[in-house]
Amino acid sequence: MASQATLLLQKQLKDLCKNPVDGFSAGLVDENNVFEWNVTIMGPPDTLYEGGCFNAIMKFPEDYPVNPPTVRFISEMWHPNVFRSGNVCISILHSPGDDPDGYELASERWNPLHTVESIVLSIISMLSSPNDESPANVDAAIDWRENVEEFKQKVKRCVKKSQDLL
Repeated sequence: MASQATLLLQKQLKDLCKNPVDGFSAGLVDENNVFEWNVTIMGPPDTLYEGGCFNAIMKFPEDYPVNPPTVRFISEMWHPNVFRSGNVCISILHSPGDDPDGYELASERWNPLHTVESIVLSIISMLSSPNDESPANVDAAIDWRENVEEFKQKVKRCVKKSQDLL
C-alpha cells in the first residue's frame, strides 16, 4: 500500500503537469522514486538572475508533509540564502515548530500545507529579495551589502553558466 507521502507527491506532480506554473518546471529525477525531483527555475524577470535557467534537486522525507524537503541547487548559485554547497536556506524549509536559535517564528517555518509549487515560488521570491539578516553564504551577503558590483558580476557569471548548459 502506498504511503501518504507517496500519494501526496504523486498528486502534486500530476497537478503541476496538468497546470504548469510560470517560472519553473518540475519532474522526477527517476520515475521509480517520487521522493526526488528535478526542478528548473527560470531567473525571475527584473532581477539579477533574469535569463538564468537554474537546476535544483528537491528531496522529500518519508514523512512528508510532516517535515519539509531539502532543496539544493546543482547549478552554480551566488546568493546570501544559498550555501556554497547549493543548499537553499529559507524559513519554510526549516523543521516545524519553534526555532531553537530564536531567529524565526514558528509561523515562518515549515507547515504541512506547503506544496512543491509554494516551495518553488518561495525560492523564486528569495532570488528576487535576498535576506541578508541571517545568511547561509556570508560572503555573498557581504557582497550584496558592501560590494554590489562584485555581487552583480558573480551572479552574472552564474546566469551565463546556466545558459551555457542549455
